[in-house]
Amino acid sequence: MSQITHQYRTSLDWVGSTGAGYEAYDRAHRLEAVGPGQVLDLSADASFRGDPGLLNPEQLLVAAASSCQLLSFLAVAARARLDVTAYRDEAVAVMPEGDPPVRITRIDLHPTVTFAAGDRPPTEDGRLRHLTEVAHRECFIANTLRCEVLVHPTFRWTD
Repeated sequence: MSQITHQYRTSLDWVGSTGAGYEAYDRAHRLEAVGPGQVLDLSADASFRGDPGLLNPEQLLVAAASSCQLLSFLAVAARARLDVTAYRDEAVAVMPEGDPPVRITRIDLHPTVTFAAGDRPPTEDGRLRHLTEVAHRECFIANTLRCEVLVHPTFRWTD
């Protein structure tokens, strides 16, 4: 087994004042991914007095789960010699406030995966669902999260 340890770094900045209390301070902040130098302007969810025009941490968590499943599925499909030509996911996270501590309790991923017309296997549904499960087991983000992550795939083939 490999002894390599990967590190992922970000830098976060916020400037403001909480002196006027919970109701008054600005939730906007800036996140930079160290290395590529990508910068995101973020805020709290609008439900928690944040700016609805900015991404929030909850959306980033859902995006990470969705992106990881995509990358894992593409790797599994490529190893299986399947030609994926498109992948679109509509991901949803659930965070009930009535069950403390407040947390995301479930993420549902709804990928629609399109394959080249010639890649339609005879037992398509079972094999592709199996490959989806393999990809899910290989997804680093899903393996990290404590909440349930469910994948509900739809498969298509180009004409």
